[in-house]
Amino acid sequence: MKRWSAIASALLFAGIAAFSYSQQASGQADAGWVVLFDGKNLDNFSPIGDANWRIEDGVLVADKATKNSYLVSKKDYRDFQIRAEFWVSDDANSGIFIRCTNPNEVGSKNSYEVNIFDTRPDPSYGTGAIVDTAKAATVLKTGGKWNVYEITAKGPRFDVTLNGTMTVDGANDSKFPDGRISLQYGAGVVKFRKVEVKPL
Repeated sequence: MKRWSAIASALLFAGIAAFSYSQQASGQADAGWVVLFDGKNLDNFSPIGDANWRIEDGVLVADKATKNSYLVSKKDYRDFQIRAEFWVSDDANSGIFIRCTNPNEVGSKNSYEVNIFDTRPDPSYGTGAIVDTAKAATVLKTGGKWNVYEITAKGPRFDVTLNGTMTVDGANDSKFPDGRISLQYGAGVVKFRKVEVKPL
């Protein structure tokens, strides 16, 4: 009886150890990521402009404004990765601005704009591109579906992946070394479901 008790205890201990390791590995996979938008609040952002940003069923939505409007992070970031899930209508104009040097006035003249604009007259700087810095190697359409942007900024190097396709590979520019992260509303319907950043 004692022998069976010892075996059961050993198996239980091994199971607990395996579960613990699994949990640690899972936690390490997401280690370092900071959630900027989690579907619950906008505490990490300050608004610019008059877009009607709101949260509906855990999704950040805007569909009206009289001018380009932004949600600007309250912290600066230098080297980082961004993962963002977004949905836009076919006629939408949006983007993720990075290294914004002026938190009160966001634009492509003082930050890098990773564009979301399927109908831009010059599509090479449309969705997937960094406006005036790096044309999209592959022009993709994002309207009417959920998409995933992965953006890396490390020193003067920039990489952008959209839905698993690299649209910017190793662009170099050093105008703006650090700054805020900003979500843009320009036109159409724009939604963000998850936005997270990992400082490097």
